[in-house]
This record gives sequence, C-alpha cells and structure tokens, in this order.
Amino acid sequence: MRLLATALLSISLAATSVLGEDELFSGPQVGETLVPFTARGTLGDVAGKEFDLVKTAAGKPTLLIFVHEITRPSLGLTRLIMTYAATRAKDGLVSGVVFLSADPTETENWMKRASNALPKDVPIGISTDGQEGPGSYGLNRNVALTVLVGNGNKVTANFALVQPSIQADAPTIAKEIVAALGGGKVPTLAELGARGYGDTTNSRIEDPKLDPLLRALIQKTATAEQVQEAIRAIEAYVADKPAGQQRIGDTARRIIDGGKLDNYGTPAAQSQLKVWAEKFPAAKEAQPKRASRSE
Repeated sequence: MRLLATALLSISLAATSVLGEDELFSGPQVGETLVPFTARGTLGDVAGKEFDLVKTAAGKPTLLIFVHEITRPSLGLTRLIMTYAATRAKDGLVSGVVFLSADPTETENWMKRASNALPKDVPIGISTDGQEGPGSYGLNRNVALTVLVGNGNKVTANFALVQPSIQADAPTIAKEIVAALGGGKVPTLAELGARGYGDTTNSRIEDPKLDPLLRALIQKTATAEQVQEAIRAIEAYVADKPAGQQRIGDTARRIIDGGKLDNYGTPAAQSQLKVWAEKFPAAKEAQPKRASRSE
C-alpha cells in the first residue's frame, strides 16, 4: 500500500499546467500584501482563542497554509511542511494552518478526533470568514491547498495546489521557506521526514523536469492538444533515460492495478498511461520479461 501511495503522489496534480493555459490562482500573488485575518484555534495553545498569524509575524518570515479540501494528500503535505516549519521557529519563522469550512463545528470536532494526523507545535484553526476564507485574500475553492510564504508582510511565494504531492511540492515549498529565512541548505525529502525517500537510487525520487510534465498530462481540465503535447514532451525527455522510463511504467502500473485510473486526467491521458504500463519495463525486471505484465 505504501508503494501505491508513493506512486499516486509522484504524479499528482499541481496548481499550474506547464503548458501555461490552465493556471489556477489562489490567494495574494508574489509581491502583494499579506493582510491580517483571524482564525479560531482548535488545538494546542490556541484552542478556543482567536489568533492572527499575520499580526503575530509582524513582518517576519511567514508560512500560511489554507486547507480548502481535507484529503490524505493535502493533510500529508501540510503535516510534513509544518513539521519542518516548527523546527525553523527559532530562526524567526511564523507559521500556521487555517482550515476553511462551511460547518466550523463539524470541522472542529473532526480535527479533535484526527489530531494525531495534524501538525504539532504550530497554530491550527478554522477561518472565522467561512468557507471562502478572508475576503481580501481571493482564495480559490477549486484547489485543495493554498500555501503562502512571505517576508516583510509581502508574499514571496504562492502555491495553489489542486491535488498536493509530497514528492513534487514539498521540496519546492521548503526551498521558498529557506529563501524567506535568508538562504541556506534546502532539506531533502528524506530530511523533511518523508518516508521512502532515503534511497537516492529509487526511481521514484523527484525529477524536476519529469514531474511537471506528468502533472500536466493528468490534469482533468487539460485539452486534447495539451494532453498530446505533454505526451510528446514526456516521451522525448525519457527517450534516453532508462530510469525515467522505468518510473513512468511502474507508476502507470500501480495506478492501474490499484483501480485508480479514472482519477487521473482525461480518457486520452488514461489511455496513454495504459500504453506506458506495457511499453516501459518494470524497475526490477529485465526488458525481455516486460510482456509478463500483460497477464
């Protein structure tokens, strides 16, 4: 099951299409002001109290995560990033998580039941502005997470994530956190605490060029032209990269074997994943044995 989860995460949707036509926006953009807003605390020291992360930061490096949709990927990425953020509090980082809900009471009860799955040592609460969140923020209900990094009360990075991925999104967010804190070493996935990423020979380790192409392919909103362009770009990129081919084949097979194919992209994209499941060899098989996968 962990292998399947890793495979699903490895090609999950991101906020933007690398083809540039379906980019989603959520929250203030880079260079815009972080406006104060209130949330009602649900866990830890802020439980039952209203807090304002922007006022608390007072211009210091800031990390805000707005949770629009409660899913395993969104909670997994939130917990991983906020666990790291808590370790950087001593360096001046102010961070916190704000859930957006049409039913705050129900959400609060769920949060208390699921507290073990939520981040520790950072403020967690529910927006007092309802499901839309702070009006001045322009948050997009079509994304699962809005992640904002800021400094000097200005946004320095914005991530509008449709289906968050630890593998694809955590390193990029961590990089922006480090930059807001003045630079330094960016933690690897293993150093962030992501399971299954300690072995750098693993074919599922992030590929900064391949991952965005895969995410572009499996967007539900992709046009036929975008799907075909993504397919061409992916096949061109892995043409001379056996590890990339193995990764694509392994990922496609795990999605298909897990009965999750309908969750990824358009019918044309799903058809291509089937092709790749047969075309590219399994990571632990020699190429002549590839045909055994069709049984």
